[in-house]
Amino acid sequence: MIHLKLLMLLLIFAVTLIAGALPFYKKRSSQHFEFPAGEAIACGVFLGAGLIHMLGDAASGFAAAGYQYPFAFLIAGSSFLILLWLEHLGQELETHHTGTTKSMALLATLMLSIHSLLEGTAVGISGNLLTAVVLAGAILAHKWAASFALALQINKSDLGFKAGLGAFIVFAIMTPIGIILGEEALQGLGNLPLLTPIFSALAAGTFLYIGTLHGLRRAIMIERCCNMREFSLMLCGFGLMAVVAIWT
Repeated sequence: MIHLKLLMLLLIFAVTLIAGALPFYKKRSSQHFEFPAGEAIACGVFLGAGLIHMLGDAASGFAAAGYQYPFAFLIAGSSFLILLWLEHLGQELETHHTGTTKSMALLATLMLSIHSLLEGTAVGISGNLLTAVVLAGAILAHKWAASFALALQINKSDLGFKAGLGAFIVFAIMTPIGIILGEEALQGLGNLPLLTPIFSALAAGTFLYIGTLHGLRRAIMIERCCNMREFSLMLCGFGLMAVVAIWT
């Protein structure tokens, strides 16, 4: 299991670097890659993972530790709202031009890094092989697009090359760091029983956000929910996580 997670870590890291390399190689590039079918399935997987797996595990962990207050839902809701606020802030800066291109690029890096860290944590704390594989597949389905888009935004900003490359590297290592942290929480931190449910709740809020509102006006659940093909693919992803829950 540990070796498989290490393989997932390396694969996700490699895809992130490869997808983000082109804008650094060609700063003038203005292409936008899209993979709507993959994004739709990934949204469903994230939504199902957040609701059926992560949130349930977090609630059970807090209950087992003797806490009656719904901390899992509080933490998940807080992470959801923080990500929503960050994305609205970024769009406000872009719409009203109140921030420099440098600040917008750094804000995008911060938000996507938080996403990536918690995505990786969710893979790391997965004690079931099938769940970990499905989550890693969903991350890969959208990671390349997020990596390319961030690298493009960084290279269109007034960040210097070294600073921009440094920001992108920070983003690239967040998912691997999350996988390592999640695995450590799962394996070796028995004296900190609340660590795993806290990570699970944070990941749940992140997954719920990615599956519903991430991208705001461009989100599948907002802009393209009437596209029955993509909506059906999203339902397939959600259903897949519901089926996986039978064995987890």
